[in-house]
Amino acid sequence: MKILIQHGRVIDPASGRDETADVAIADGRIVAIGGAARDFNPERTIDASGCVVAPGLIDLAARLREPGHEHARMLESEMAAAVAGGITSLVCPPDTDPVLDEPGLVEMLKMRAERLHQARLLPLGALTRGLKGETLTELVQLTDAGCVAFSQAESPVVNTQVLQRALQYAATFGYSVWLRPQDSWFSNGVAASGALATRMGLSGVPVMAETIALHTLFEIMRGLQGSGLRLHLCRISSAAGVELVRRAKADGLAVTADVSINSLHLTDLDIGYYDSAARLTPPLRQQRDRDALRAGLADGTLDALVSDHTPVDADTKTLPFAEAEPGATGLELLLPLALKWAQEGLGILSALKVLTSAPAGILGSAVSNSLGGVGQLAVGGVADLCVFDPEEQWEVTPEALRSQGKHTPFTGYQLTGRARLTLVGGRVAFDREATCVSVSR
Repeated sequence: MKILIQHGRVIDPASGRDETADVAIADGRIVAIGGAARDFNPERTIDASGCVVAPGLIDLAARLREPGHEHARMLESEMAAAVAGGITSLVCPPDTDPVLDEPGLVEMLKMRAERLHQARLLPLGALTRGLKGETLTELVQLTDAGCVAFSQAESPVVNTQVLQRALQYAATFGYSVWLRPQDSWFSNGVAASGALATRMGLSGVPVMAETIALHTLFEIMRGLQGSGLRLHLCRISSAAGVELVRRAKADGLAVTADVSINSLHLTDLDIGYYDSAARLTPPLRQQRDRDALRAGLADGTLDALVSDHTPVDADTKTLPFAEAEPGATGLELLLPLALKWAQEGLGILSALKVLTSAPAGILGSAVSNSLGGVGQLAVGGVADLCVFDPEEQWEVTPEALRSQGKHTPFTGYQLTGRARLTLVGGRVAFDREATCVSVSR
């Protein structure tokens, strides 16, 4: 299908482009930016006046609850929520039910996602069988099945010798490993250690749960220098963690890191009166941690911003704080919360960079070989685009969210910025105007 997007503010962090221009699309690729050929006859013309035309967003952390919740059609609803948020590619961790440790499971999940014709699904394979931290999975077979990297999700490898061998084996084949730094012995609490957790009688998770794990990982990496190991750290949550990542990068370690929208904007004070919507993993920490995370994302110490989308149903969320399942919805909040962070003077280009070109760089050849141009706007590149209104104001309510997960600590917030149109491979995957029309009828 030939599509012409006119009069939009075209912003591409990868190239630094920021100008009013037209974008012409044909056969799933961008064929022109700034002016289409005279013989280009679009089948659909989109007026993007007052809107930003950007690369499709890439979310590096989104749980879709499948395999495991097929009866609730979770994959369908969460993929729809993704494109409604302007997300065209999303990475899902392997802690599904069953765990993504077999090629057949990965192939089935990708096939089901492709049939929905929504966002692109990029699965992480389990690094160890059953995420038990004991035996390595068949990394080569999982890669052939479609895994873009390997992870332990929320299950740290306790045996450091197994961890070292797993990282070494992954490096041998050029695979990247994604780990959330957490020491298993200190990560069993439900809130960040501190005055608030003590006052509320909640078991705490100290900062050293993160820093001990980071020290261990970095020492193993130093022992494997020259092996080609690439490590991505998921959802850094503390000021001390940011500083350790900064030092590791300065030492030349091949490390990247991300932070969640929750940790970027909230603190432990947002728990309020035991609000289970703020029961998250990693837990919300103090203001100094939040400030360091925001600064780390701004200066490039932290590379990407993620939604950490985890849809949780009412039965497991509306419980006493310590008993509630951790997690919050985030797919449709990723864009406006990135824009909110950038309002500190960083500018819209910075907000889009941590959602597009930076995460594309983290994924690297895992997607660039098959999806040339993902995370950027380039002639000849794949036509994954997000058209959004940077001035639209809306309130976060359960009714405003397409995800089945209606629980978020941002409920009631007034946010600015919302996706209007999402294209995946040159096909319209979401059109807010058309959706509104169909609802009104």
